[in-house]
Amino acid sequence: MEMADSRATLLALAEEHGETLAALSRLIGRNEAYLQQFVRRGTPRRLADADITRLSRYFGVSEAELSGAAVVPPLPVVPARRLDVAAAAGSGSWVEEERQLGEVQFDRGMLGQLGVATRRLALVTARGESMLPAIRDGDQVLVDEGDTGVPAAGAVFVLRLDGVVMVKRVQRLGDRLLLSSDNPDYPAIPARRVEEVTVLGRAVAITRRL
Repeated sequence: MEMADSRATLLALAEEHGETLAALSRLIGRNEAYLQQFVRRGTPRRLADADITRLSRYFGVSEAELSGAAVVPPLPVVPARRLDVAAAAGSGSWVEEERQLGEVQFDRGMLGQLGVATRRLALVTARGESMLPAIRDGDQVLVDEGDTGVPAAGAVFVLRLDGVVMVKRVQRLGDRLLLSSDNPDYPAIPARRVEEVTVLGRAVAITRRL
């Protein structure tokens, strides 16, 4: 029963996070069919401890929950991936890939007050002055990767456009997105078609050194 519970837990977490079992298998350094066989065929009977550790860290759950050893309450903190990305709040910066530098833990209660329900969080650095006064150069921007739906009223998002990662206020206008800056010295980017813009997540909070 415990092993069946661990398989159901893994499958539910994968669906919640929009991940495939093949992608998760690659994440833990296994062949693409590894977790599919574990969930569907019961092979192996139990995941290796190292696999459980990596998956539990990725999903932000306890190792006991994934191992099927016990049913435990949600963790009081949620991890955010700290990425080697400068989200341009100015003229833009070219980014080849997002390299993970580590994790930062955030209090689940605080995230709830911010309206963040997802466990998919990232922390990126803002560069430039186009989003002043709200976002300064060097601010750490907490990104809710589970919130990529741009509302008609607009909100601040981290996005990729033409290979450039940037933080902008984004407003949906039919089949187009209007990208604007809070700093009046920076003109808005002409509206782009929705398919031209990759919305990485909504900016929900910032941290900075005093």
